[in-house]
Amino acid sequence: MTNVVSVPPRIDAHHHVWRLDRGDYGWLTPAQGAIYRDFTLADLKPLLTSAGVEATILVQAAPTRAETDFLLQLAEASRGVVRGVVGWVDLAAHDAIPVLGQLAGKPLLKAIRPMLQDLPDPAWILRENVVHALRALPALRLRFDALVKPAQLPALLGLIERIPELDVVIDHGAKPPVAAGGWQPWADLVAAAARSPRVHCKLSGLATEAGAAWRPDTLRRYVAHLLACFGPGRLLWGSDWPVVELAGGYQRWVAATDVLLSGLCAGEREAILGGNAWRFYELD
Repeated sequence: MTNVVSVPPRIDAHHHVWRLDRGDYGWLTPAQGAIYRDFTLADLKPLLTSAGVEATILVQAAPTRAETDFLLQLAEASRGVVRGVVGWVDLAAHDAIPVLGQLAGKPLLKAIRPMLQDLPDPAWILRENVVHALRALPALRLRFDALVKPAQLPALLGLIERIPELDVVIDHGAKPPVAAGGWQPWADLVAAAARSPRVHCKLSGLATEAGAAWRPDTLRRYVAHLLACFGPGRLLWGSDWPVVELAGGYQRWVAATDVLLSGLCAGEREAILGGNAWRFYELD
């Protein structure tokens, strides 16, 4: 009898959709150019098919409960394409924990993401009321998506120390300053975060940080560092679509990923491209 080895499905662990008439995307203005329009799951599906991506994680793009409800409705109607939603809750609100409890009853809600990179206080995540709300996540089987730049990494390190049982995934590699060729303090801070075994990282968003003229070699040093820090067992691949349309598009990022991960064995690539997301987000 021939043994059949199960290969985990390829998963896009980070993408968005939006509808401009909803009116709560404060960051999304005409200055964003090509992405200042509606983007739907119907727009995404041909790109998924072309890349061999079977399932996705849909991530919030507006700091409102209304958008989270909108995303959950889309996920429920997606016929299994969207396997999880990363939503938003006002973690500083007096009713944050009851709201988290209510949302945790939605099977497709997998994680919470405050838009930390847009907040004026880089240490907002360490405010006592916010930490109090985040302590509730593990018992609710919810994870924490950390949308951070290097400026917010020191506070994230403090959070990891305070709540070591919290499952964290750092979005977009913490947005290293690729276009400027910057390295420190990003490199050391990311390495420090990776010392916690519950901290994962998304291999996403790097092309956008690199500027329009990027090539795979532009990103190689940064990807190699993320691999050295997190290993192939704690990196999750994502497209950051439709934002990636500002940096060459979905297919260009897929092709670059294949080049950048070509030195890994098949099992390591499969983990980054799907297996790790399946496990981290506890997908059905």
